[in-house]
Amino acid sequence: MHLLPNILFAIILICGIGFFVRNIRKVIGRIKLGRVIDRTDNSKQRWGNVVRIALGQSKMVVRPVSGIMHIIVYLGFIIINLEVLEIIIDGLFGTHRIFAFMGSFYNVLIASFEILALLVLIAVIVFWVRRNMQRIKRFLSPEMKGWPKQDANIILYFEVVLMVLFLTMNAADLQLQRLGADHYEAAGSFPVSQYLLPLIDSMSVESLVLLERTAWWIHILGILVFLNYLYYSKHLHILLAFPNVYFGKLTPAGQFPNNEAVTKEVELMMDPNADPFAAPPESAEPPAKFGASDVIDLNQVQLLNAYTCTECGRCTSVCPANQTGKKLSPRKIMMDTRDRLEEVGKQMEKNGKIEEGKQLLGDYISTEELWACTSCNACVEACPVSIDPLSIIMDMRQFLVMEQSAAPSELNVTMTNIENNGAPWPFNQMDRANWINE
Repeated sequence: MHLLPNILFAIILICGIGFFVRNIRKVIGRIKLGRVIDRTDNSKQRWGNVVRIALGQSKMVVRPVSGIMHIIVYLGFIIINLEVLEIIIDGLFGTHRIFAFMGSFYNVLIASFEILALLVLIAVIVFWVRRNMQRIKRFLSPEMKGWPKQDANIILYFEVVLMVLFLTMNAADLQLQRLGADHYEAAGSFPVSQYLLPLIDSMSVESLVLLERTAWWIHILGILVFLNYLYYSKHLHILLAFPNVYFGKLTPAGQFPNNEAVTKEVELMMDPNADPFAAPPESAEPPAKFGASDVIDLNQVQLLNAYTCTECGRCTSVCPANQTGKKLSPRKIMMDTRDRLEEVGKQMEKNGKIEEGKQLLGDYISTEELWACTSCNACVEACPVSIDPLSIIMDMRQFLVMEQSAAPSELNVTMTNIENNGAPWPFNQMDRANWINE
């Protein structure tokens, strides 16, 4: 019977990790619905970006208050979860503080975990106040109502519960060590949880063991629940930020890729030796669909962007269109793309195909939003994890112009002038210099 807790722990651990792997495979499968794009060049620069932006959080500290708080929570999440390794080993083999043999180094580790846990609690409280009590504009946008706001708060509550359980577990452990209880040998340094001892000082050894074991079990169960909740949450960026930054765009800001089919046509037009009436070779494939009207028309990096979006709203807060009252919100573009991708993924799982009658363009993202964009690249520059909403906007604009001829009237006039006059102005080329004589 003494092995029953270990067996139960192993079953729970396997189930928790199994569900997590299943969900991650879903994400990968849905990202693969997009077009293949090669972003494997300049690996040295890409790894440098991962270290600087994803690991070093360099873009977060542009806004010092939220940036520093986020770094604290981020470090807490990474470092404190090293304790999870010890918990897993203890749970599987019935040991207690298996790494205690490290001596003074172990004491330093536990002490640093506790200090970080306290800092995480403070940071989470600050985040909660900012989201729920301060009137910060980027948290009040229409797309942040309902589930997005609830999701952000749920994660904060998760963090509070996990940190409190961690400190409670340590406090009970410390008291049991002081009482000389069996199985609780002196190990670790507890600079924070020691202040909880007055709350449990009068408890019996049996009650303390129950408290310590309860906190221990709920803590590890909470971590497994949190791990599987990530799939349904914006906090999937905890994992996806690293590949997203690696595959991020490296070309200069504002540089857009040329459409290969259009480039070939232009080259043909400009070639004086080309026969304009020559039939294309038999091996030539017809041009692919121009632009994007649904998520499957986007490339895989753009879909990875959608899953990585943190919904922080930094992109929207610097968007000049949004600032001047336009409907466009780059954050909403990414959220809509992710929501549509989830819908398409479920349809593919259920029916093996995408149901007709609904698409990203029109049903999720309106043309009004797309044409409000000034293509200034501010949203891309502001994103702390290298997401590129502008590329999705431009691809959908391309579809509207080249597949549906649905550009705004002002743009149609400009393009007609370029076609007829070689310039965006409504003047004949021969009359361009007439202003000199005026």
